[in-house]
Amino acid sequence: MIHIDQMTPSDLHDLMNAFGQDVWNLAYILTRRHDLADDIVQDVFLKAYSSIHTFRGHSAIKTWLLSITRNTSINYLRSAFVRKVTLFEWINTKESSPSAEQKVMEYTFSSEIWDTVLKLPIKLREVLILHAKYEMTTKEIAAMLQLSEGTVKSRLFRAHGRMAAYRKESALYE
Repeated sequence: MIHIDQMTPSDLHDLMNAFGQDVWNLAYILTRRHDLADDIVQDVFLKAYSSIHTFRGHSAIKTWLLSITRNTSINYLRSAFVRKVTLFEWINTKESSPSAEQKVMEYTFSSEIWDTVLKLPIKLREVLILHAKYEMTTKEIAAMLQLSEGTVKSRLFRAHGRMAAYRKESALYE
């Protein structure tokens, strides 16, 4: 059991085992980069470890961690360093062949649904993932993203509409 006023290394290990994959998945979905997702996971758990005393218990710990993950991911995407590194990697990887690990990861994430989800703008993608994958209610999503419930419902509606349009479009080309 984690004590809200303090966290031991054992508690951190338990949190990482319980929620590490969820944190990584959300970080990857938001950034679309494996290396950034790895870095973000480390940052999220370091932040959780150092600021557990700020957890008020108004939501589940998982929701709190996913909120930290979202904010950290957005900060990474906004940083000039990431934009420069992304461009540099894009230029360099065009000339080299992918590693075996990259091929396996691409195969793992190559399902048609995930490809379509990743095409969505981040605002639509994040509400859809939080609702569908993490089974959060619109109220929980609104609290996490600091939006009104109406905005969350609107984004979910638009996300579902875009997904249907993408599926219809891809069916035309088959």
